[in-house]
Amino acid sequence: MKPAKRVESIDLSGIRKMFDMVGEDSINLALGEPDFDTPSYIREAVKEALNEGFTHYTGNTGIMELREAICHKLKTDNHIKTSPESIIVTVGASGALYSSINALIEEGSEVIIPDPGFVAYDACVKLSGGRSVPAPLKDENDFRMLPEDVLEQVTPRTRAIIINSPNNPTGAVLEKEDIKGLADIADDHDLILISDEIYDKIIYEKKHYSPASYSDNVITINGFSKTYAMTGFRIGYLAVPPHLMEAVLKVHQYSVTCATSISQKAALAALQGPQDSVIQMRDEFKRRRDLVVGRLQGMGIECNLPHGAFYVFPSIENPEKFVEEALKKDVVLVPGSSFGQYGEGHFRISYAASYEDLVEAMDRLESLEW
Repeated sequence: MKPAKRVESIDLSGIRKMFDMVGEDSINLALGEPDFDTPSYIREAVKEALNEGFTHYTGNTGIMELREAICHKLKTDNHIKTSPESIIVTVGASGALYSSINALIEEGSEVIIPDPGFVAYDACVKLSGGRSVPAPLKDENDFRMLPEDVLEQVTPRTRAIIINSPNNPTGAVLEKEDIKGLADIADDHDLILISDEIYDKIIYEKKHYSPASYSDNVITINGFSKTYAMTGFRIGYLAVPPHLMEAVLKVHQYSVTCATSISQKAALAALQGPQDSVIQMRDEFKRRRDLVVGRLQGMGIECNLPHGAFYVFPSIENPEKFVEEALKKDVVLVPGSSFGQYGEGHFRISYAASYEDLVEAMDRLESLEW
């Protein structure tokens, strides 16, 4: 028996393929995972939860204390008014994305996605039976997802638009007018914006804007992996318009039941505890960004200055060859084509590695003959 056609049409993640090539002496700049330890107060909350025996199912949508804390965060940081009844705690932001898309998309429906963009967007749309329509993110626009480029892709079959600011893989941050323009498109065409805001606390020189502060036709997705270095906890959330709550909950309920109990306690501690570590990590990421961009430009490699997340997306001739030669020097990168057709001609560096490793990696790249 063959697998389902919709699964056969999906490639395994190019990021993970590169990750699998990591050797003992390799410097891995392929994976978007903060190298910092999870803050101690969060780890202590997990110990307390275990000692209290908090190891059973929770409600499908998550514990009330956490959903209330998420509402407070969204109101305070993102200017989004919502209620605990509109929050679902998910298995990572990826779980929120999967549940949202599969609740919304019909067979043959179209979803506009950023290109280059996070690899899971296209895969989740295909798994739902839908069709991805790429909105090009261009170097000359600092890889911003411009409303006019998105509007060109809207058809009667369009059901949703996925946006991601700050963006993976480019580090681009959308301006206020971009976000408002995209929100207007959703309202004018009765579409849902799925806003992936997982990097909203990792921004330099710019400000984050959430489309749900301008439109009710928005599902906001976020999580704890990047901001609090909690990737292994697999904990995220979504805020959904009330009329879509039941549909999204059905997908979540029947795919995962509920998020891990002790991870929910960790997430609650993350939101309620001191935020000093968040600021410290952000500032260190900025220091690393400046190092990497400066070194690349010094090598004659064109590189936009990213204003968020922890990625750079340089432009280069024959990036596949460059990535291949870098691997021979034990530096693991990801070709831009892994992130969509408009990622061709680029490669991605994740600077979620130590400053010392980044210095060594840049030295190795500078020695390449390509």
